[in-house]
This record gives sequence, C-alpha cells and structure tokens, in this order.
Amino acid sequence: MTKPFSFSLNATDGGARTGLISTSRGDIRTPAFMPVGTAATVKAMHPEHVAQTGADICLGNTYHLMLRPTAERIDRLGGLHKFMRWDKPILTDSGGFQVMSLSQLRKMTEKGVTFQSHIDGSKHELTPERSIEIQCLLGADIQMQLDECPPFPITQEGARDSMELSIRWAKRSKEAFKDMAGPHQALYGIVQGSTFEDLRRRSLDALLEIDFPGYSVGGLAVGEGQEEMFRVLEFTTPHMDTTKPRYLMGVGKPSDLVGAVARGIDMFDCVLPTRSGRHGQAWTKNGPINIKNARFVDDETPIDPSSDCPASSQYSKAYLNHLFKAGEYLGPMLLTWHNLSYYQQLMGEMRDAIAEGRFGAFEREFHEAQNK
Repeated sequence: MTKPFSFSLNATDGGARTGLISTSRGDIRTPAFMPVGTAATVKAMHPEHVAQTGADICLGNTYHLMLRPTAERIDRLGGLHKFMRWDKPILTDSGGFQVMSLSQLRKMTEKGVTFQSHIDGSKHELTPERSIEIQCLLGADIQMQLDECPPFPITQEGARDSMELSIRWAKRSKEAFKDMAGPHQALYGIVQGSTFEDLRRRSLDALLEIDFPGYSVGGLAVGEGQEEMFRVLEFTTPHMDTTKPRYLMGVGKPSDLVGAVARGIDMFDCVLPTRSGRHGQAWTKNGPINIKNARFVDDETPIDPSSDCPASSQYSKAYLNHLFKAGEYLGPMLLTWHNLSYYQQLMGEMRDAIAEGRFGAFEREFHEAQNK
C-alpha cells in the first residue's frame, strides 16, 4: 500500500519548528532545504552526491520541463524520478513564476497564461489544470497550485487583483489535482498579497478554507529586501495552520534561512548555492568568500577541514582558485558540492538546536560567526 503524505511536528522553540514530512518515497526532515534541479538536474552535481549532502528532497521546474523534453516524454520514460536517477521525493513548482519572468510574450486571462517559449518562440498555454497535469505526468510527490507571482513594487490594488486571481486558480488547481493525482501525492496552496498585511491574511484565509496539506508563502525574495520579507513572515506565519508544513519559495541566503526558520518556516528552495558555486562564491560558517580572489593563490587549507563533504575538506583553496582561473569544469562542480553541503549542514544544525530548545543561542552564534 502506498504511503500517504503526512506531516508531524516534533518540537518548537519560539517560532522555530522541527518536524517530519512523510511521503511514499521517503521522509523529509524539517526545516528542509531543497536543491533546485531546474531541468531534471541539480547543475554541476551527480544525483548521488546531492543525496550525500543530506538533501531529503529536490525541486523540479514545471516550466522548463514542459518545454524540454516535455512532460509527456518524461512520463513515457518512466517519470521524473527514474529519468534523473533520484529516488527520493521531488517537489515541482507550478511554472507560473518562469512564465512571468522568462517568456518573451505572455497574455494572462482568467483561464490561464498563453506565452512564447524562451527557447524557440513556440506558443503554449498554461492553465491551473494544465499545470497540475504536467506535474502529475512528471510524478512529483509535492506539487504547487498555479498562481500569479506579482512584481515588486506593486500597488495595493494590483496586488489585490493578482491575489484574488491566485485564489480562484487555487480552487481550480485543487479540483484538477483530485482528478489526476494519486493518493500518495500532495498539493500546496500559495499565499500571495505582496507586502500588504490585509491581503496576505485574506489570501491565507481563503486557502485555509479550500484546505491544502501544505502551504507556501510566495511573492517574496523579489526585491523587497530581507527586512521587509521578515516583516511579511511575522504577520503571516502566526495565522498559518500549525499542523501543516510551511514553504517559503525561492529563499535564500543562509541568513534568510535562519531568520525565516525563526519565524516559523519549514521548507526552502533557492538556486543561490548552485549558482554561487558556478561563479566562484563559497558559502561558509564565517560568511561568503570569492575563491577567485588573489589571496587564495597560495592557500593550502581547504574551505572546511571539519566537513564530511570531500569538496569542502579535501581540496585546497589554492587548487580551487586555479581551477576557476583555468576555466576547468571541476571548479564549479566542487564549489557547488561544497555549497550544497554547507546548506544541508546549516539545516541540520537548526533542526538540532530547535529539538534541544537552544535555537535563540544558535541564532546569535550564527550571526556572530557570519559577521567576523
């Protein structure tokens, strides 16, 4: 019998929470960070190395996969897990954010969004129903409703119209999910409303009434800044269902993760650790470093000698500096591996701190180390 989706809360410490999401493909320890596998791959990483970092789940991108190689082809080939050799849970986004940000031409109506592919200009339509169909064809364990992610800044009237459209799309997404998904899959609703408290509350109340097994906070990390993002979380998460997982989409830097966990968030995804790794930036407990800097040319020390990750502990900064200067592929691969390992280490430290009732002390120590 297929194991159904469930969430159990194990401990709280202030606003911070630690728990377990159970799926048919394995458990997800929370707080959880999901590496982004946009095109059925976490860039510059072998799947087994992603798993070795401690990742319990990764993210796939509906927009990119529907265009290439297509959801129908992935389905014929056995589903996304088999296709990318990842046997743990996968979460897919709805495709809406990429439609808004990447497509050359787009037209939004009540029905959905028509757009031109950024790859070849071909025309496509993405509706709540089609988004769910694609995610089901991919075989995603956790799926997202189709929503509109508004730009920042935006007027309150514009944010209201966008939020209300997303609510209507949430209802349609859930109806489609009932018809297409299996009992082991889950669909999250997405709270919108930009930085306006009354709109966020209205969005959340409507989604709670529709009733989803998990809830995402969308429309943040779009230029509003960390302080404003935290302010929105402070007036949003206290009203969220304490028995359901909470997912902050597209976030972020290590300090974003720690601050959001303190404010009640359970799940994250972001391209930052992989993108940074490809461009020579390493995230560490003492803050980010640029491995391409001249000061590392003769540095024989590894990035983190105490790490279990080979990329962090077995290669010198001098060697990594050389790889980037020489344009060798191995440089981005090793630094991406290190960054993902650091992010998972950070999540593990937060889980332990919450379980032991010392998250406040952990948060202070984290900021002291980052500001050295």
